Amino acid sequence: MSSDHRTDAPPRDVGEQRSADWAEEAVREAEQAEQAEQAEQAHPHGRGRTIREQDVLDRIDKARRRKAKVKEERITLAHGAGGKATQTLIEAVFLDAFRNPLLEPLDDGALLTVGDTRLAFTTDSFVVSPLFFNGGDIGDLAVNGTVNDLAVSGARPLALSAGFVLEEGFPVADLQRVVASMKAAAEAAGVSIATGDTKVVERGKADGMYVTTAGVGVVERPVTLGAAHAKPGDAVLVSGPIGDHGVTVMLARGELDIVSDLASDTAPLIGLVDTLLDGVPDPCSVHMMRDATRGGVATICNEVAKASQAAIVLDEDALPVRPEVNGACELLGIDPLYVACEGRMVVVVDGGAADDALAAMRSHPLGEGSRLIGRVKDDPPGLVLLKTGFGGTRIVDLLVGDPLPRIC
Repeated sequence: MSSDHRTDAPPRDVGEQRSADWAEEAVREAEQAEQAEQAEQAHPHGRGRTIREQDVLDRIDKARRRKAKVKEERITLAHGAGGKATQTLIEAVFLDAFRNPLLEPLDDGALLTVGDTRLAFTTDSFVVSPLFFNGGDIGDLAVNGTVNDLAVSGARPLALSAGFVLEEGFPVADLQRVVASMKAAAEAAGVSIATGDTKVVERGKADGMYVTTAGVGVVERPVTLGAAHAKPGDAVLVSGPIGDHGVTVMLARGELDIVSDLASDTAPLIGLVDTLLDGVPDPCSVHMMRDATRGGVATICNEVAKASQAAIVLDEDALPVRPEVNGACELLGIDPLYVACEGRMVVVVDGGAADDALAAMRSHPLGEGSRLIGRVKDDPPGLVLLKTGFGGTRIVDLLVGDPLPRIC
């Protein structure tokens, strides 16, 4: 037996043992780091990530690519919240049955071409509870909501329809109040309510009243807008404080026993949209506009990320949220990013035109509080990330459940 393998060699002291252990650990760490680096380089989207992080992103991507399927046997409130359940219901039931090129983009309005004229067409239903709240009611909400869907499609609204489902026993005075509100909102937006319909159902079958509206508008500018047009380098803007409407409606129900002067932000966005498109050097530098209704800003950003297969990276410190909204959301345990607005829009604009777009929006009364809240990146594709105030990053997914039902 050679001297290199003697069994009677004196034992190493503690210092020598620690030194040997440290050296072995350093070798193992170096080998693991090299393996991780090779794995990340081999993966097309693995830049700067650990294997575990990439595995999580791969699982998310795989889940999102599965064919949509409604697992519930009955409709729940979550199916109307604008989040995951709504998206699944739309894709698995309605889009699967009605699929056509006009519907497939799932934008706020369908774009139609009649001769040389481009038209935008949209429809919406309103079931808000209570019917009257600080800053508005179901009437102006119905008009503004439909007008805004046309405006963010790049169209000048022309005319609306209005359908009423009334419950037996509903006060005529309240109906007149709602109709007067709709008239005022239509005049402010420069549109006519050109046609309509009325139905009455038995007492207890309609919670007072429901309103359904549709609208048509003409696209006069050579713009092509849509969630799929976002691209890396773009800036994400929002036209003012978020969550005002949803929290206002919740406070109007009296369930939180909170007194506040907070009011709904319901308003027509036509003037703001015109100011924005006139204020940038090239209107085509505006790639997408959406009014942040059901599901809030978070849902819009997820729709953009999915449609464009880009990443949306938001800055938590840049999000405009009123203290009253923050406080109510903390009590309810929800994120203001998911709370509906009715007079705010999210804009995705070419990064080089962001300053001009922001200045233009701030010059309009409805856009004075506009902020740049994020950027479009190329990676990770299809996801929304939030840089938190603590310096970390988290995924902002689609809304699960319905924390604030019946707010529009």
